[in-house]
Amino acid sequence: MKFKKIFTDFFILMALTTNISFIVTPSSYELVITVAANLAATILKIGEGRILSTELMASSLVADLHLVPALFLYFLGDVGEATSLAVGALAANVISVFLSIIETILSVFTDEEE
Repeated sequence: MKFKKIFTDFFILMALTTNISFIVTPSSYELVITVAANLAATILKIGEGRILSTELMASSLVADLHLVPALFLYFLGDVGEATSLAVGALAANVISVFLSIIETILSVFTDEEE
């Protein structure tokens, strides 16, 4: 098992699920946890040597660039706008999960060829 891949995939899924949680019931705690999980996923993707690492990093940066402004807007009192930005981050997180699944499938095929 590759523990770095386990941790990275864990935070990719954690970013997605906490993002959904914030959208369903917007609270400051959930938004802070969502931002932290997304930033952790982004940090773990740095230096990855995966097949789709560039696309994974791009989707993570898109989610971060939606959630960080959402955090500021939430604490400024605009919960609706923060939630709508979180929906945009949700789209990026869903794409990130799909890319991670595709990358895992591709790595199985490349491992069998070696």
